[in-house]
This record gives sequence, structure tokens and C-alpha cells, in this order.
Amino acid sequence: MEQVHTAGRNLAMEAVRVTEAAARAASEFMGRGDEIAADQGAVLAMSEALGVLAIDGAIRIGESSDNGSSLLVVGQHTGTGKGPAVDVALMPVEGPTIIAKGESNGLSVIAMAEEGGFLNVPDLYMDKIAIGGGYPSGLVGIDREPADNLQALADVKGLKVSDLVVCILDRPRHRDLIAKVREAGARIMLISDGDVSGVIATIWAGSGIDMFLGVGGAPQGVLSAAALCCAGGQMQGRLVIRNEDDARVARDAGFDDKNKIYDISDMAFGGIIFAATGVTSGALLKGVRKINGVAVTHSLVLRSSTGTLRFVESHHRFGHLQTGA
Repeated sequence: MEQVHTAGRNLAMEAVRVTEAAARAASEFMGRGDEIAADQGAVLAMSEALGVLAIDGAIRIGESSDNGSSLLVVGQHTGTGKGPAVDVALMPVEGPTIIAKGESNGLSVIAMAEEGGFLNVPDLYMDKIAIGGGYPSGLVGIDREPADNLQALADVKGLKVSDLVVCILDRPRHRDLIAKVREAGARIMLISDGDVSGVIATIWAGSGIDMFLGVGGAPQGVLSAAALCCAGGQMQGRLVIRNEDDARVARDAGFDDKNKIYDISDMAFGGIIFAATGVTSGALLKGVRKINGVAVTHSLVLRSSTGTLRFVESHHRFGHLQTGA
């Protein structure tokens, strides 16, 4: 949409202010063992920050009313209503358990696209494979053996498979996948939660992550695809239908083909803006820190129209030092 492209630069910086607000709120509960409070704090802060943006926004991926939330719920409108019409995908805090335990890779995430720019997936699991940008189209595929995907990526990078690092969620369901990756000779970074952070880490060489594999949330898959779309990355996903209940949810959402593979362009397309702020430190972003009363946040901002990635370090209340601020 032309309006999104025209206002893109300003909107990108407004988007990162939204994730900064949510990350700062969630960070107050870091390590306190209360994941509900961490989530609620982030939801409230993000809702307030998003509500004053000059957009006519419709939330396509967000909180679920089934969980008792009344803010940032899928289907709600957000923003001032005066500005470009955009679809919004958001996650006030990815992995509230991460925050509650003080573990790594906690993020606050938002993406905006032109109307219809996000695949409206149901709240199910999705099998995923993702790599960063700059590689030949179709280099990897979700139906290929891990060894074949790893060898293809290693060949293009001019590396040995043993030089590659694969990020995988540490779950019992990934036991066979982990064994195959290790048998192929690659190294593995297991994470306890936060597959958005694991996927988007593939776009930045400094993260040390070359590929993401495995099953995570489908909404997280779309958010991840939005980031990779901006950075020229590659990703494929397929809904995981575990039982008849999952099949019913998929059918009700219009997903009748359980074997369909969704490419990145199916999940997120058009003019996209993506922003993420670290709540706790991970492979890609530092978490919220307090230094002499100043909250310091570390974020990244991506725009598909320019292919630009920016890291943003913000010092909040700088020059207004207050004890405990």
C-alpha cells in the first residue's frame, strides 16, 4: 500500500516505541516467577502505546479472548483511526515463562503490513525451517532431510556442516530432529522458548545461528516470516494437526489442506514493518537494563521496502534521573 511505503520510515520508528514500552513493562517482572503479571504488564503497555499511533490498524495476530484478555485481541481495531490502514501482528511478550524465570531470548514484537498482508493462521502448531537472506531461492525445504538442508547451506556459505549452528526449541517432540542434526555433524543451540527470536536470529551473522528447525506456534511463524520477508530470508511452514480438535480448528479457519506448505511469501507480503525489543538478552538483542536510573533498551527495526535493518539503543528518561525510575 502506497500509504504504508510513504509513511514507512516514521511508522517504523513509532513501531519500535511500542515494543520498547512493552519490553520495559515486562522487564519489571523478570525473574519474579509470575508469568501472568509479566504478560499482563506488557499487554497493557503495548496497548497504550499502540493506541496513540496515527494508524487505522486491525489486529490479525494478537491476544486471544479465550485467555480472558480484552486488550490487543485478534479482530480489534487499534491506533487513532487517522492514518494508513494496516494489519497488525503482535506479541507483547514472547515467552512469559522466559521472563518469569529470567531466561534468555525474551522479546516484545510487532509487525505491520498493508491490508491482507498476513496469513491469518489459527492458534495451532507449525513446523518450520528458516535461514537468513542472500542465498539462492529454494536452497532449503521443509520436506528435505536435515542433512540435505545443512549440506546445501554449508556449500553456499563455503563452510563445513560442522561449522553451522541450528536453533531448535528444547522439547521432547524434537528428539528425532535433534538426533538427525547431530548425526549430520552440525552444532545445535537449544532454547527453552521463544522461537520468534530463534528464527529472526538467522538474519544476522553476528547471532551465530545459521538455521532454525522445528515445531513452534503458528502465529509466531507468521511474525517470524514478516521479519525474514524484510531481510530477504527464506522460510517454510506447515500446520501441525495432532488430532481431530486441531483439524476442526484448522477447518474453521479455512485451512483444509493439512499437508500444504506455506512459503514466506504466503505468510507475509507487501509493505512490511517489523520491530522487536529485547526483554531479556539473547543471541540477537540485549535485554532491558537499568543504569543509574535510566532504562536502556535494545531493538531492531526492519522495513521490506528498503531491506534495511537498524539496531536501536534507547535510553529512556535520559537527563531525568530518578532513583528506581
